[in-house]
Amino acid sequence: MIAGVALSVLVFVQCETKQNPFAISQDQVGLLHRDIQVKQLDSIFKMDSIVKLTSIKNTLGTQGEVEIYEKTGKKLILVSPHSETDPNSTISTIQLFDERYKTDKGLSIKSTFKDIKDNYTINNILTGINTVVVFLDNSDVYITIDKKQLSENARYDPNLKIEASHIPDTATFKYMAIGWDKIEATEESE
Repeated sequence: MIAGVALSVLVFVQCETKQNPFAISQDQVGLLHRDIQVKQLDSIFKMDSIVKLTSIKNTLGTQGEVEIYEKTGKKLILVSPHSETDPNSTISTIQLFDERYKTDKGLSIKSTFKDIKDNYTINNILTGINTVVVFLDNSDVYITIDKKQLSENARYDPNLKIEASHIPDTATFKYMAIGWDKIEATEESE
């Protein structure tokens, strides 16, 4: 009897802790975490399709940049490693294409700039020729917004430092990605 109750509790707890394959949290995107090696993608996404974007000769497994698609053909993510030629390389960036990938505050590729302002502190905004990139405080997530959504002044003034006030609440995302910088030095080697 006691063994049956213990087994039931164990099964219930395991069911409750099943990982959401689309949740974005610190150091994790769905089934991927910061320490995953590119060569492990084949087993993690064994029910999906992996398209290798880099043609590296004589490779035995996955390495280089890859796109992950559901079997239905829906594009999920683009995974870029720190090193294109090393299958043991960890993931550098993950670009999201599926709106089911969400942060705990509901931020997804279908969100707007207002969702960022309402739920996050902006760490920095970098200006490119055609885009602005918004970095969030205490988050690996960054958002790219097309400059076409900004006011004419903000789009065409190369000397203007773009700030959050220049981006309309209704601005949608061109890209949403997660960046995991590789830490090369340890405290001992500094």
